[in-house]
Order: sequence, then C-alpha cells, then structure tokens
Amino acid sequence: METALDTAGLVGYRYRVPDYYEVGREKIREYARAVQDFHPAHWSEDAAWALGHSELVAPTTFVSIAAMLANRRLFQEVITGYDVFVQTDQVFELHKPLHTGDRLISDVELSSVRTIAGKDLLTVTNTFTDQSGDVVHIMHTTVVGVTGEEVDAGIGQAFERVLMHGLERSPSGSVTPDGVDGPQAEHPVPEDGPRLSTVSRTRALRTALRFEDIAAGDELAARTVRLRLGDLVNYAGVSGDANPIHWHGDVAALAGLPDVIAHGMLTMGLGAGFVTEWLGDPGAMLRYKVRLSNYTVVESGSAGSTIEFTGRIKSVDPATRSAVVVIAAKSAGRKIFGLATADVRLA
Repeated sequence: METALDTAGLVGYRYRVPDYYEVGREKIREYARAVQDFHPAHWSEDAAWALGHSELVAPTTFVSIAAMLANRRLFQEVITGYDVFVQTDQVFELHKPLHTGDRLISDVELSSVRTIAGKDLLTVTNTFTDQSGDVVHIMHTTVVGVTGEEVDAGIGQAFERVLMHGLERSPSGSVTPDGVDGPQAEHPVPEDGPRLSTVSRTRALRTALRFEDIAAGDELAARTVRLRLGDLVNYAGVSGDANPIHWHGDVAALAGLPDVIAHGMLTMGLGAGFVTEWLGDPGAMLRYKVRLSNYTVVESGSAGSTIEFTGRIKSVDPATRSAVVVIAAKSAGRKIFGLATADVRLA
C-alpha cells in the first residue's frame, strides 16, 4: 500500500476493469433527470431516431457513472493516505455518442501526480472501449488529495457512520505493481494502441443551427437552474457518488464547508446540458473541459440555490464546421467555473 507521500511513484499504474458496464435505457433517463437535461433524445427513441441516433442518447457526462465504478479500486486500494478527494478539473473527449445497450470496457490509469502549493493533484484517465473495440470516450479527472491534517479529525468517523455498506474508505484487497490481480475483460488492449472511433466527427448532424448561422462572439441564451437538497440526494444515488459532504450537513461542516455543496460533476452535467440544448443534438459535442474555481453551496431551506449558465462562441472553424463555446456558471455571485469550454460540431 502507498501513502500520500509516495503517490507520485504510482504514476503509470493502470488496470482494466474485469467486467463491462452496460448503458441502460432507464439509467439514461434517470441520469438526464438528475442533471435536469430534458432534451427529447434522452427520453424518446422517436426523438433520437429523428436525429439519426440508433437508440436513446446518453447525456454528455453520463460516462462518469461508469468511471465512478471503475475508479473505486484505485481510490480504495491503491491511493491511500488521503481522507478526502476534491475534484478540480475534468475533461471529456467524446469520440462516439453513447446509446442504450452500449457495453463499455474501462481502462484506468493514474496518469499524473503534481504538487502545487503543498497540495497533491492527481489525474486519473479513464479510456472506454465499446463492443466494437473502438475507444468511444476518454475522461481525465483531476482531484486534490486532502489529508486528515487539513480537515476536522472527526470526519473519518462521520463518513463511517453515514456511508452505506460496500463503500469502504479503507484498503481492502490485494494490489500488484502492474495493477493486474484478477480475471481480465474479454477485450484485450490492441498491441498497436487504442483505435479511436470516428463517429462523432463523421456522422451526419441535425443540429438546431447550421454552421453558417453562427459567428465568433455570439452569445447563447442564459439558463438558470435551481438545486435543492433533494436534487443532490438524487444525483448521489443515480451517479454512485455518495460522498456525504453533498447531502449531510454535519459532515459538510467537519470538512469546513458552510453547508452541503453540489457535486462538481452535477454542476458540469448541468453545464453540458445547457450547451447541447442550444445545439439541438446531444451527439454534436466533441470535447468538454471544465476547471472548477468554486463549489456551489446548496442552502438547506426549501428555496435551495440557483446557478446561472451563460455562453459565448469563442471561435469557429469552417474546415471542420466546428466551434468552441466558452461557458460561465455563477451561483450567489460566486464564479463556479474557472474555465469551461465545449468543442462542438454543427450541420
């Protein structure tokens, strides 16, 4: 087992999850509801077919559910010495839209460890391959490892008290240096490296706007979203992210927070839906990158809290009929996204 002090020596540690994750029809709907994304293509096969999709389309950040399951071993058995992980940066590379019935094989790698201002920043890369053998999504997650010295000493006991069984916070099981200690998935990694799907960059699009209709500097219509405690509890259950700082006020206080806070991935999911609603086709997103500069505090009262999303087209590329959209998110006057961009295609 490793401690926080020698985590850097684990860079390059990787493993393949020995089972696939199957994208479920109702799970797509559950997740879309959790991130308040009501685009019809997430709910109706007819609407998805009208856009050229074979089945229901998963929201942009849906793959984080599979990543949460795949990464559990890394954070429970391999990377130890930290009491809390705080998400800071997220990158989604979308090579093919996810649909009902897709079976995802996940490769997990601790791809980077950096120390900045005395804080350890760890980046985990998830590479998802579908049943065709093509890489369909790549996800990079950067978190800050927080030790017991930086949080209330009682937070560990508080976690143990409120977490459900099966979500251990302490190491459990064997770990080998190469990350392989059990049966592997039936899909071996190709010797010549992963084969990226080209679907997202070649499929015919039916976006609400055509490329000729947009220009650099154009602004997207703003959207305001309300979050209540029940929304955080629901997202925790749907996503598998049961960290109690998102739904238990006492634990949030021990972590030094003013109240429970929205999951970073929930805020990102809301932001992605804001962009795909404007696009009109959830499968037209190519890349989504978010740096969190602050958390969204969700007040305990019935009113909850609001987040306002705004967007602006930063640049356009006529050769690929694509654009880069800059997204801003604010709550209670606080800037939630430090820098957020979406690379999109248009018809």
